Amino acid sequence: MSQSNLSNHFHPLSKKSDLDPLMERIGDAQYVLLGEASHGTHEYYTWRAQISRRLIEEKGFSFIAVEGDWPDCYKINQWIKGHLAGDVEEVLHEFKRWPTWMWANWEIAAFANWMREHNSRKKPKEKIGFYGLDVYSLWESMEIMVDYLEKEDPDTAELARNALVCFEPYKATDSYGSIFNNSKPGCQQEVVELLKQVRQRAHTYDSQPEADLNAEINSLVMANAEKYYKSTSNFGESSWNVRDRHMMETLNTLQKYHGKDSKVIVWAHNTHIGDARATDMAHSGLTNIGQLVREEKGRKNTVLVGFGSYEGFVIAGERWGAPMKKMEVPRAISNSFENKLHELDPSDQLLIMNEHPDIAETLEAKLGHRAIGVVYHPEGERRNYVPSEIAERYDAFIYLDKTQALHPLKFEPEGHLTPETFPFGI
Repeated sequence: MSQSNLSNHFHPLSKKSDLDPLMERIGDAQYVLLGEASHGTHEYYTWRAQISRRLIEEKGFSFIAVEGDWPDCYKINQWIKGHLAGDVEEVLHEFKRWPTWMWANWEIAAFANWMREHNSRKKPKEKIGFYGLDVYSLWESMEIMVDYLEKEDPDTAELARNALVCFEPYKATDSYGSIFNNSKPGCQQEVVELLKQVRQRAHTYDSQPEADLNAEINSLVMANAEKYYKSTSNFGESSWNVRDRHMMETLNTLQKYHGKDSKVIVWAHNTHIGDARATDMAHSGLTNIGQLVREEKGRKNTVLVGFGSYEGFVIAGERWGAPMKKMEVPRAISNSFENKLHELDPSDQLLIMNEHPDIAETLEAKLGHRAIGVVYHPEGERRNYVPSEIAERYDAFIYLDKTQALHPLKFEPEGHLTPETFPFGI
């Protein structure tokens, strides 16, 4: 298939119904992982929201699990299920860890309002959930566990207090960017014992909705966070693998809680949801949640959807912890995947991989595929491309030719729109 013929098989993407081919590709799959090429692009959030809405309304998906901290995302979960009062902005302002704009933005506010309204028409067990998969909230999870267990389970609370005391000497000001240079002997064993006891007794925690789930995941974060921070100091397994394996373990815990037939949506960066085996990550011994879900749940039951764009704007920081800033994303470099798609058809498109048996040959064995992090330097653009076998890395791809920056809550959205009326971009 020539590149010109390939362009004839693109699906135009401008309105909700244009997602029909993707819905058909998803079929009865239980696991749909939706990516993003940056954490600060408006259209990635709005298209993921539209896809998620259709999966929830048309295919009965049960919950969304995101690349975010459990305690903060759990507050969104409680709010959309009607267990917390107030406005969504109040809940989103609770996100304190840098980069706050990933979740404290008008795009999430709009989607959260839709989720709350959707849930208001459902029975308690039918309400969709919104949960965090990440491992970074060690200190917050510890404090939540101690406070909760002191009221509900004093015997187990003693284990939680011991774990907190064990780690306290190594507490950092920023748990996301910091590491343990060393660790008091036995810290990990403390939290493993806590996790075991919480799992054994979680069924008795019923003082608030999903209290048992909240207790188990917070203790799981504690158990895996110590491994993660040690690994960043080269004391053990790759920190990347520890983090993504934690995401997978959390996902399995969530699904067990919701039932084996529950259907799962994951929101995370392309570097997490695109199968690592189709990138140079594999040569470094790295895995990710996209690969793990495919391996554990089966390729037929898993759909990985990547996102990318040719040029536009993004919210990011110039260094770790720096103020967020609107930055220009330059045109994709020559011979990159994004550049090839732009040359074929400079408009927004949906590409379904299994519709084109020879797409891998058409797009070449490996192409550079742009990945922008929370720290971004447009002047060093060439370092932001991951060599990828696109047809193996994803099952579908959403290409957006020109994108705009995300709208953090601390900025007024264009037109001074409220979260209820903020457009989904379609």
